[in-house]
Amino acid sequence: MSDEQDVITGINAPVYLKYNFTAGRAPSRFLSQIKKGVLMGQRCPKCSAVYVPPRGSCALCGVATEEEVKLSDKATVESFTIVSIPIPGNPIEPPFIVANLVLDGSNISLIHLLSECVNEEVHIGQRVQGVWNPESEWGYSMDNIRYFKPIDEPDVPVDKIGKLPVTGWEG
Repeated sequence: MSDEQDVITGINAPVYLKYNFTAGRAPSRFLSQIKKGVLMGQRCPKCSAVYVPPRGSCALCGVATEEEVKLSDKATVESFTIVSIPIPGNPIEPPFIVANLVLDGSNISLIHLLSECVNEEVHIGQRVQGVWNPESEWGYSMDNIRYFKPIDEPDVPVDKIGKLPVTGWEG
């Protein structure tokens, strides 16, 4: 044995996670609608929170959600992060933005990508809209929306994000 030892500064230990997802009734209805290009949420009968994607029950009240609400693909940036390091297996080159977005007609955020923007100019309250893949590529997934991009609409005040009237989008 040598007096000189190599210093180990790291190891490669690949991890593979394989899993199956079985959608319940509410997510199945959501996925069926997004395959048609429609964003559908569900409203809590007690507190009126609109969930997208719907979960089938309200996390705040613990009651079942049944009322479906058609939503817009326009949204407000609630929070975001600029990802500057590469993620193994991710085809998107950094830097890119992942944001919590509150869709119009909803008051609970979902996570999606932002693009077609100057990363340093993205801000909370900014208005964005979904950029959809071609209809021929649509499946049962939020990936039907490639990303969201900024639109020329006034910002939403920070204290109003997610507290807009939850009446659904009349499209």
